[in-house]
Amino acid sequence: MVDLDQAKGLAILLVVFGHLVSRQDPAGVHWYEPLRIAIYLFHMPFFMYLSGYVTFWTMSGKSRRQSWLTGVSKRARRLLIPFFGFGLFTIVGKLAAVHVMHVDNVPPSGWAALDTLLIHTAESPALSVWYIGVLFVYVSATPLLLRLPPVRVPAFASRPAARFGLDVIPPIAWLLPIAAALYVIQAPAIVYLDRICRFYIFFVLGGLAASAGPRWWALIDRFRVAALVLLIGLVSLIGYGWVQFDWAAGASNHLPYKACMLAAGILSMVALHGLVRSNLFSRWNWLMLLGNMCFAIYLLNTICLGLAKGVLLKFLDWDAHDFPLIALVMMASGVLGPILIKVLLLRRVPILDRMTD
Repeated sequence: MVDLDQAKGLAILLVVFGHLVSRQDPAGVHWYEPLRIAIYLFHMPFFMYLSGYVTFWTMSGKSRRQSWLTGVSKRARRLLIPFFGFGLFTIVGKLAAVHVMHVDNVPPSGWAALDTLLIHTAESPALSVWYIGVLFVYVSATPLLLRLPPVRVPAFASRPAARFGLDVIPPIAWLLPIAAALYVIQAPAIVYLDRICRFYIFFVLGGLAASAGPRWWALIDRFRVAALVLLIGLVSLIGYGWVQFDWAAGASNHLPYKACMLAAGILSMVALHGLVRSNLFSRWNWLMLLGNMCFAIYLLNTICLGLAKGVLLKFLDWDAHDFPLIALVMMASGVLGPILIKVLLLRRVPILDRMTD
């Protein structure tokens, strides 16, 4: 679907922008951090919503007779090979590049880097690949959950349920309470458990939206403007500190922040998916190009951003005077660099081409 490709293009732009500043804020720059906080409130929930939408949309057209192990094997080749490949490439690249340029989040050693990549994942030097590993868990576990038998509606609820044609509760309906239960858990940042628990609800909501089909499209077309206004209002409250969170104490894993993220994530599904379906956005073919290159951009954007920053800091300062230019060049590098690498290099190597499609 064209609107899904355009939505992925919009989402990946937000991802790249959120990666411009990795650790130390530029001296004297006070506008980027509020924007980053605002974007982080909804950009990965929206990305996971799109992932769930595409996954369920794809599964609906596949034979249910395919064995679960066969499906997991295919998804492992599709996701785990890039996860380990680009994770290790990033680690090795940082350890080598630190001798010639500025590098953010350099691991103290190779073994420490492997530990944070796979186990104590909060400080991973290749943290950007977390999405691929988490997505592998989702696309492997969800088909198994969907094979659970349907549950008959209890007698006390049978009459109201019959009005909606629900004599039994299908397996897909049980995914939402499971995802909600995971969402409220304060899971540790070990083997990405915190992110697995935090984002599954958005993946499931994407799946439910795909299952709703035209009913969902009608809803987002009708309420996209109102949802956008509410989303801007909510992220402004958080981004500019009018609603305070103790970031040093790990607020992103606490229920008040999660409540705001859930609201922002749901609003972004209606607002952003609805907007790319509008007449204005539907003519933006460049968004569809970015959407088609989304996976390559996701895998390579932090590498291109790091290289661009390392070179730029040899001539410019990480401060308010030079940051606008640095941010502009880094943004172009993070978006266009992966596309050029994909077109000019990776497509010449079949295994790398398949890995980044």
